[in-house]
This record gives sequence, C-alpha cells and structure tokens, in this order.
Amino acid sequence: MTPRLVFIHGVGKPREATTHLDEWRRALGEGMRAAGHSRRVPPLLDGTSVDVRFAYYGDLFSGGQAQEATAHLPQEEEAELAQMLLDAVDARLDEPQDDREAQVLRRARNQLAPDGEAQGAGDLLRRVLAAGNTLLALPGLRTIGGWTSVGLMVHRLRQVRQYLARKHPDAAGVSLDTRIRNRVRAELDPAGPTLVVAHSLGTVVAFETLHAHKAPVPLFVTLGSPLGMQAAVQPLVRPQPLRTPDQVREWLNFWDRDDFVTARPQLERFVAPNAASVAPVSRRVDSDGAWVHPAAKYLAQPGVAGPIAEALEAVTPA
Repeated sequence: MTPRLVFIHGVGKPREATTHLDEWRRALGEGMRAAGHSRRVPPLLDGTSVDVRFAYYGDLFSGGQAQEATAHLPQEEEAELAQMLLDAVDARLDEPQDDREAQVLRRARNQLAPDGEAQGAGDLLRRVLAAGNTLLALPGLRTIGGWTSVGLMVHRLRQVRQYLARKHPDAAGVSLDTRIRNRVRAELDPAGPTLVVAHSLGTVVAFETLHAHKAPVPLFVTLGSPLGMQAAVQPLVRPQPLRTPDQVREWLNFWDRDDFVTARPQLERFVAPNAASVAPVSRRVDSDGAWVHPAAKYLAQPGVAGPIAEALEAVTPA
C-alpha cells in the first residue's frame, strides 16, 4: 500500500493548490537531502512511492481584500483580534531578544490594553491597528508571513478568528469550520496510514480533524502553530481538554524564535497525551533571514524533513 502524505496550509490569500503542492514538495526534498535522505527525494517528487496531497480550503474564506479587512469589523471580532495580538505580545515579552525588542513589545501591549487593563469597547480596532503598526517596527516582522502592512496582518488573523467562530454557514447551513475540515478529511486515507504536515492555522484544522479520523497517523507534524495563543485560540479549539488525537503515533511540533505566530510554542505544556501516551514534542529551528513563517521555510530545514523521511521509510513496503 502506498503511504499518503497530506500537506495542510494555513492563512493567506486564495492560492493555486497545485503550485503550492509543488513548492512544499520541493522544499521537503531540499530538507531531506540536507538531512542525508537523498534517495527518498526522487520518488517523493515524482509521486512513485508516496501519494502526496495538498488539502486546500483557502477559497472558503470571506472578508475581501486586506484593505477591506480593517474597514468595518463587528465589535466581537475586534476584541478577538486584539486578544490574538495580546497573546503573541505577552508570549514574546517572556523572553525578548534584546532591550529594543522589549521596548517595542511593551509599547504595543500598552496600545492594546492601556494601563494593563483589558480592552474596552469603542476603539478596539484603532488599538489593534496602532499596535500592529508598532509591531511592524520589529526587525523582520514586516516580512514574516508576508505581513507587509497592518491591514494584511489583520486580514490574516481574521481567518483564524473566522474558523474558530464556528459560524458563516453556507446555503446548506454547514458552518465554515466544518466545511474546512471536510476538505481536509477528504484527503486523508480512510483505511491506510497518512502522514500529516500542517502549517499555521492548518495545525488547528488538522488537530480537530484528526480527532474524528479512524485510520493510523504515524506522524503528525505542526509548523508555526498558533495553538500556543492561550486566550485567543486554546479555549476555542475542540475537543476540550486538549489532548493528542487517538490515531496519532508521533507528534513533532516545530517553531522558529522569529515566528511571531507561534506565541508559546511548547505545546506539550498544555496538550495532554492520548491513550498511547503520545504527546507533542516541540523542537526549535532557526532559519536564515527574516522570512521564517512560510511552510516552505520550515520544510527545507533538515531537522524537520529528516523525521518525515524516516517516517515515510517506516510505512513504505519493501
């Protein structure tokens, strides 16, 4: 039986699934070569020994363009966006890189929650935009995940919020989050082993989808996950309390120090093990340059690609 490898993307603009599948596969091949698994690369890239798929759901999001994302938001959305930024800022303040970064982070926090108080009604969006502009002054943050403007930052954080809201039904009454999970579920092997590699918001989607999946998942890899956002994400993820999906046999969680999205990245601190005692294992990677959040940047790391190659070897028939 040919093993299946499913990539699950995160936030961002609508994309061409085939193009991104090729990008992720090439990046993984680069990382495998660097990790000493060169012989795995040709059959991976040409699809002869691995059924590689890309679970795409980006077209399901509403919200228009980035410039529209900051125009008119319901107060509930404003509060949740502010909390997402506050979670990330507080996590980064635990271990600032230097005094300058700490100063920028404190300023952004004061803009989000003046005098240490929780956000009030009326001017939340103004605070989010002000804090966003402040954070873009951090070296590298302007290019992390393509956040070239505060409008784009808000636009992409809104997608996390839209998924977790459990709303936005279609004509048949099916909520957005359910439709997204259905897209992912359709790519998983219903009977055989599936290795799952998820990025950003996709890590939340994959986590929830795998709880309803019955076939084996030899390896679950999460890249740049926002599951570490303690107030804005963790309480809204299902099922509660958070634990490793039952079919997962190994969970590796990778994070980069310069990836602002990861907030508190040590998932094993708040995700309980499953019945087989499998818990997430978090590993730090350090990418060159400022553009560290994209999935391809993670996949090209030998420390990420090596374990994926080894897991594929273990499930590929001789």
